[in-house]
Amino acid sequence: MEDRKSWLVKDEAVLADLITLMQLSDAEKAVLVNYQAQAKGVTDEMMDTFYGRLLKHANTAEYLDGKAERLKHTLSEWFVQLFSGQYDQAYVQSRLKIGRIHVQIGLPVRYPLAMMDVMLHYGHKITAGNEEAQNAFSKLLALDIAIFNQSYEDSQLKHLAEMVGNERLARRLLTQEAAV
Repeated sequence: MEDRKSWLVKDEAVLADLITLMQLSDAEKAVLVNYQAQAKGVTDEMMDTFYGRLLKHANTAEYLDGKAERLKHTLSEWFVQLFSGQYDQAYVQSRLKIGRIHVQIGLPVRYPLAMMDVMLHYGHKITAGNEEAQNAFSKLLALDIAIFNQSYEDSQLKHLAEMVGNERLARRLLTQEAAV
């Protein structure tokens, strides 16, 4: 099996790769800016919904341990940034950092991914009546999920590469096509 081109996409190149894949246009980015004030206006309600659910679930509550109030601010800022129109390398780095923190605390990826329905609900609530804005929000949230998930993949690949000696072999092992 040949090396895959996608294996070479790392760090800053992730954003360009995903924007190309998703066909996220400048118009779609720009339309979301019109909703940033509304995004700020729903953050308290959204935080109550988001953290209320996490705190009621024993398997996610154990990760919060008195941190929910502090984390509400971080999540609120993240949500409002979805409507910033600025999706550059600093944006990607902030998303990767969030993912790395989740990896470091050992949070299974299923939990943050499962909570994206809350973000989607509030994003669609804000953009209701504007199909273009709703589609743009859905794409941008998918972009964020992909970037966030990249942190988990990068961490797993890094650890496996350290164990087997190099990244190429680690990727082949993950695809179950390593030469025996």
